[in-house]
Amino acid sequence: MKVILLEDVKNLGKKDDIVNVNDGYARNFVLPKKLGVEATGKNLNDLKLKKSNEAKLAQEQLEAAETFAAQMEKDEVVLSIKAGEGGKAFGSISTKEIAQGYKEQCGKEIDKKKIILPEAIKSFGVFEVGVKLHPKVTGKLKVKVVEK
Repeated sequence: MKVILLEDVKNLGKKDDIVNVNDGYARNFVLPKKLGVEATGKNLNDLKLKKSNEAKLAQEQLEAAETFAAQMEKDEVVLSIKAGEGGKAFGSISTKEIAQGYKEQCGKEIDKKKIILPEAIKSFGVFEVGVKLHPKVTGKLKVKVVEK
């Protein structure tokens, strides 16, 4: 019997896969536990429509992320930290401060967890920071650190 899986099933397949299983296994395990549905014409058509809708939605998210990345490259965030003796920076700039500064200065929100910062910024100057907006899109943001 052909079955469309509604969830991942160990040793059988992933969600939305069409698999061949024994009739007894399908009737006694897969169908009663709502792990899958029989692969009838209607169910196959529903699966096809669902996959095309998901692909369209994924494409729209990718385009939105690319647009946001292009806008972000034009923006600049200016943050200030105290200066210690001899003009050295006293403290550091973290991803939380960059996200907060971007929200205040540019009016757009980014998640601090998506900011790629190998280590905290501990000096003055202009830095380019990566922001992971989508698995395929990474934007660049200029962060200017000045003396308080």
